Amino acid sequence: MLKDRVVLVCGGTQGVGAGVVRAAVREGASVTFSGRRPEVGRALADDLPPERAFFVQSDLSDPVQAQSCVQAAIDRFGRVDSLVNAAGLTSRGTLLDTDVTLFDAHIAINLRAPFLTMQAAVRDMRARRAAGTIVNIVSMAAHGGQPYLLPYSAAKAGLAGLTRNAAFAHRWDRIRINGVNIGWTETEGEDAIQRRFHGAGDDWLEKAGRDLPMGKLGQVDEIADFVVLLLSDRSGVVTGSIIDWDQVVIGPYA
Repeated sequence: MLKDRVVLVCGGTQGVGAGVVRAAVREGASVTFSGRRPEVGRALADDLPPERAFFVQSDLSDPVQAQSCVQAAIDRFGRVDSLVNAAGLTSRGTLLDTDVTLFDAHIAINLRAPFLTMQAAVRDMRARRAAGTIVNIVSMAAHGGQPYLLPYSAAKAGLAGLTRNAAFAHRWDRIRINGVNIGWTETEGEDAIQRRFHGAGDDWLEKAGRDLPMGKLGQVDEIADFVVLLLSDRSGVVTGSIIDWDQVVIGPYA
């Protein structure tokens, strides 16, 4: 579905981002992906065809590094056809215990970095008069979230608004921009979060699955396939959509 496309995945070394990298390469794309930890990024790159996977070490909380990811993809493959913003900070904080440092950290990673990468990618697409696609990994927490997710929910809600605004602004450029509100997902990062902040034991995943309608958390490979669909021509004219990818239905009252 992505044959001969050049894809940039920001936050692509683990979790959903890494899943998207693998799926995009499998579907024929040349992929640049970024992450903070060089050893993890290089290990993923080593597991993929070297001519079609390129790792860039980048701390997206730094505006210069966030923008430079796009330039790195252009320098490597000549252009950016598609962008995925998959990086996310999920540390906890309520209205009463979130300080300015924590709040700003969430804004930097979950909102400002996607803004900067989108800005740079759209500039490249427009300069070439080329169509393009962007998918932002948002979150079901953008609907409001749990009390302990205040800075995360605020930043992700901002990302949803940013996605719709940019999609409207650039639809006549044939640049389609969509977001995916992913729900509770089984990742390495979620395992660490559950153990650090919620005192979870080794059986937390099994217990969590028993309390969910589908009997399991969301799976990375399933989300990655959905993101690839949105990046591809198979998703047609869809733009400006924020799609709930979850087994929780927002709205009904239980």
